[in-house]
Amino acid sequence: MTGGRTGGDVAVETLRALGVDRVVGIPGQHALGLFDALRRAPIELLPARVENNAGFMADGLARCSATVAPLLLSTGPGALTALPALMEAAGSSVPVLAISAQIPVDGLGGSRRGHLHELEDQSAAFAQVVKGSWTVRTSAQIPSALIEAWELALSVPQGPVLVEIPQDILLAPVGNDVPPVVDARVRPRSPRVRDELIAEAARMLDVAERPVILAGGGAVRAGASDALLRVAEAIDAPVFSTFSGRDAVPTTHPLAAGTWIEDIATTEYLEGADVLLVVGSGLGELSSNYFTLRPQGRVIQLDADLGVLGSNHSGLGLHGDARDALERLSDALGSGSDPRRRTDRVEEIAALADVVRARLDSQGLELERGILASIREGLPDDGDSFWDMTMIAYWAWSAWDSRDGTFATAQGAGGLGYAFPAAIGAAFADPSRAVLAVTGDGGAMYGIAEIATCVQLGLDLTWLIVADGGYGILAEYMTGAFGAATATDLTMPDFVALAQSFGAHAVATTPTTLAADLRTAWETPGPSVIVLPQTIGLFAPTHTERSA
Repeated sequence: MTGGRTGGDVAVETLRALGVDRVVGIPGQHALGLFDALRRAPIELLPARVENNAGFMADGLARCSATVAPLLLSTGPGALTALPALMEAAGSSVPVLAISAQIPVDGLGGSRRGHLHELEDQSAAFAQVVKGSWTVRTSAQIPSALIEAWELALSVPQGPVLVEIPQDILLAPVGNDVPPVVDARVRPRSPRVRDELIAEAARMLDVAERPVILAGGGAVRAGASDALLRVAEAIDAPVFSTFSGRDAVPTTHPLAAGTWIEDIATTEYLEGADVLLVVGSGLGELSSNYFTLRPQGRVIQLDADLGVLGSNHSGLGLHGDARDALERLSDALGSGSDPRRRTDRVEEIAALADVVRARLDSQGLELERGILASIREGLPDDGDSFWDMTMIAYWAWSAWDSRDGTFATAQGAGGLGYAFPAAIGAAFADPSRAVLAVTGDGGAMYGIAEIATCVQLGLDLTWLIVADGGYGILAEYMTGAFGAATATDLTMPDFVALAQSFGAHAVATTPTTLAADLRTAWETPGPSVIVLPQTIGLFAPTHTERSA
């Protein structure tokens, strides 16, 4: 197809009308019309090498650009390969718009005509992952489908969506019946907590003697930090954070109680609250010390996801956007802070931190703590960090200090291979920011091809690979459970030589030189790969001291 305006152009025009200037994607046979239209538009493409990595790149792009990230996919194998990444976006409420090509219209609906990449119902494979899906059948349907999908992706709770556009619709010329798209206004929906629920929550917190707050990832996504602190300060409540909610309040605030929620001392403190206010967390496995948390007082749970309210602990359920609800709750609270109570709570936070520190001190983990400290020392204060499912990341969940940067980890779905491609998406979103990815060597193998993407675009980011020769955490789990590990020792490449073969800066490091090597990486243009050959130990999982 040459010359003239096509369905692919209509799709790209709609994206431009929605404000898009960056997309992630991989071309494929059925998607060629879409990518050809992209060539004619002022939109920059992040060309991934593997669709699952492309999905993670879109995740990082969305998190750091604070809007929907378009993900362009081909049909069948290409689209399905992105499913694990979209599952992570769904679990972490990240707005990604997957635009997949489809087989020609006459093959849709299970006609079994034998088109390449034909599936009886491709969108059905996405049904448990995306918030909604659209399959267009005419060029005139493209703008409305994309605009509706964009609006749903941004509606709280945010998440991924899918729009399918058949190959022949992308390639077909369009006439005056489909004028150029210029108006793409969206009105994302956000649930609002009912007034009587705000009043009841305020009453409960006003009379509470030992209120405590647990902030989850939803508080971070809602931008609710200021409102959360106003509530905490009004009732003198310590603010603990889940792993995904660790950026909800500044670590320097006197009421910030940290993220050591796997420590039994923290679990018991949360249980001792007479009112526990949970903001933006479903109190799932990782947020409840592996389902051992048993609140003794009343629970107030505020969440934008209706399905999680009361799913693990009964209590007063507040369905709505965290920032709006906390602002209204702050206004509804009574007389405010008590200096004596504030002093007591701050002292309790300090005492709890001492207990956690003493427990760590007794476990001989100075090397691991030193490595995490070196990573923090080597990363600029405003640097964004992305962490894979790996041993040093499990330390970071509890002990990392984000300072002025973003902290992101693959806890929505818990799959390997997230950190490096998500960091690429973040670097693509804002080339001026320092971006760090941290993975193990097992997880590194998922995304190794994307070094080429970084070199091709000249992206500045640093990838730290902590190499222990396989799946270290799985080896630890299996050895503890069965006395031996199976299929966890893996043959690995020379990561330094491999990265250098792509044209990236790469060095091997040690625990003592790690901070300096990280600083050198930020000063070196383009991507850098730092390899730390090191077995990491994990702090004792203190949740095992009590039965589930």
